[in-house]
Amino acid sequence: MTKVTVILPVYGVAEYIEKCTQSLLDQTLQEMEFIYVDDHGPDNSIELVQNMIANHPRKDQFVFLKPEHNMGAGMARNFAIPYAKGEYIAFVDSDDWVEPTMFEELYNEAVRQGGVDLCCCQASKDYLDGQPTEILKNPNIEPGELTDEKRRYFLTHYVSLFWTFIYKREMVERNGIRYPESRSADDSFFVTANLLLAASSARVDKPFYHYLIRPGSVCTTKDSTKYQKRLQTFRSLMAFLKDKGVYGKFKNEIDYIYIKKGYFTSVFNYVYNSLEPKKSTIVEIHQELLSQVPDYASNPYFRKKKSQVALDWMLRRCPALALKLIPVYIKKNNLVV
Repeated sequence: MTKVTVILPVYGVAEYIEKCTQSLLDQTLQEMEFIYVDDHGPDNSIELVQNMIANHPRKDQFVFLKPEHNMGAGMARNFAIPYAKGEYIAFVDSDDWVEPTMFEELYNEAVRQGGVDLCCCQASKDYLDGQPTEILKNPNIEPGELTDEKRRYFLTHYVSLFWTFIYKREMVERNGIRYPESRSADDSFFVTANLLLAASSARVDKPFYHYLIRPGSVCTTKDSTKYQKRLQTFRSLMAFLKDKGVYGKFKNEIDYIYIKKGYFTSVFNYVYNSLEPKKSTIVEIHQELLSQVPDYASNPYFRKKKSQVALDWMLRRCPALALKLIPVYIKKNNLVV
């Protein structure tokens, strides 16, 4: 039986793919499957992997898929999900790497807790330029049933570390959870959907996953239209959760995710990626907020965050000042937007 299927979209990562692949070959869990999706990259990344595994005892655990055209990371993951055979599925970015015991410890803990739908670990954020490694943590909640209280806490404290989870494949398939077509913030969509639709969870408090920040990666490449894709992602998330019937019960938490990641991060993303950001676009992003969360100003989580309330006021009342201060804030706090 395949216990865990790991899915990797591959595009232009020849410099990093061998370290990533070696970390998978070194996994102590034996009953695994590795699906590499060739997303029509410009280099020989896939060939490097195939050469690495040619004479390796685990070579039969590797599957290579190639869609008809470039899809982007999220849709490439979607393309692979129906081919997965594992009891759990997981996602690794092909320029990152993982510790040898990651999937064995996550799988064993998931089973120990009764076969939970989700099991997560922590991650380290590694920089190529010599900056100190940072530890990225998922919220600490007790294992077992995902009660409403646990869900609310997780939703209001998490960062979307989607590659720190293993997801029960049956649960993902039953709920039709997929990455959205828009190529921005698709990880936030996927994690939020799973947190709201999974029945149970567990965690291993160790930083197994190494998240590499490198020049030229999707998260560091400037794109002045990226904010539009982000807005589309969160528009899709709101519609998906309403369709699944979970929006009403968790309205405050879901709206707060939109305020933080749909509204504020879209503003930051636009300002950071534009040579000459315009006040009219800030107004446009705020109008989208009003269309999705018309009563956002009364959201209890938002109202408790005085810094967010102040930022919102500045964006609405003094957008020119906001356009000057936001790049300074991003640089000072080393934000990736």
